[in-house]
Amino acid sequence: MSNQKLAQLRKKVVPFEKSDQNSSLKQILNTIPPFFVLWSLAYMSLSISILLTVFFSIIAAGFAVRIFIIFHDCCHGSFLKNKKMNTLLGTITGIMTMFPFEKWKWEHSMHHASSGNLDKRGIGDMWVMTVDEYVHASFKERLAYRLYRNPLVMFGLGPAYLFLITNRINRKKARKKERLNLYVTNLSIVLIYTFMIWIIGWQAFFIIQGTILFVSGVLGIWLFYIQHQFEDSYFEDEQEWDYVKAAIDGSSYYKLPKVLQWMTGNIGYHHVHHLSPRVPNYHLQTVHETVTPLQKATTVTVKTSLQAIRFRLYDEKSKTFVTFKDIKQELQQSKRTIQIEKRKLSLQGK
Repeated sequence: MSNQKLAQLRKKVVPFEKSDQNSSLKQILNTIPPFFVLWSLAYMSLSISILLTVFFSIIAAGFAVRIFIIFHDCCHGSFLKNKKMNTLLGTITGIMTMFPFEKWKWEHSMHHASSGNLDKRGIGDMWVMTVDEYVHASFKERLAYRLYRNPLVMFGLGPAYLFLITNRINRKKARKKERLNLYVTNLSIVLIYTFMIWIIGWQAFFIIQGTILFVSGVLGIWLFYIQHQFEDSYFEDEQEWDYVKAAIDGSSYYKLPKVLQWMTGNIGYHHVHHLSPRVPNYHLQTVHETVTPLQKATTVTVKTSLQAIRFRLYDEKSKTFVTFKDIKQELQQSKRTIQIEKRKLSLQGK
């Protein structure tokens, strides 16, 4: 697709970059109150069966993901027309989902501005190494990367690390507004959690809220993972990188069943979102169906998305993600070359 056509495509999306107050209010009402109802049902069911409690907690986790989507749109300033109300709602939903509004807003804007740019990785995205980087990395670096990309670590320990560490600490160069927002978020979480534990006890609170946070965290990390790390995703060096191409070719259309699509706030239309972050989540499907070229984006289903778990490294030569097994021979060759060089240096020293 030429740059001219890409620019025309971008213009076709502009009319949808407007929040609709009725749609926003409707989403708030069909998301936040049901979450509290499910939380209450989970607590009341403890006297009947802990399995029933876990069941209600898992459903509540789905609504927590939907609350996060509201938070996400507020970070882009696309959910409500009033900027101050966006910030207020974003901060409240951030407290509910344990995400600091101002910090995440900055990091996520960096993600959008550099997604698929090999020279600007590391802020607001997942750790991705190229084949060449991995082959020439030290043993410790390769081990750290392997652990990071292990599904048990990424989806098992990832949520706890995200909620308890990453989201609770300010970045080094954070602005005053950003730091204060994180302090307010952290203090609010401590006060709310302390109050809830005092009311219902730590065991009940841990079972319910712990399940909600873990399940919603796993779902959130999975969605973020699959939306950018499919086999033929887009990655280029700074000189070749293009924002629109990165949005369309580097973000997938995650075709989900209607229930899951609703629960995840249409975020499966991620190619549309990256093309224009100002489009509210409730307009994403309309944009996809209206702007025909967007339908050519890589489509991933629940079944095919499971294959992405094995993708580990990005191969700049083939422009695809590959597995560790795919580069085993290249890695062995690199080790032999290093050993030969060491022997040469040793002989020269003698």
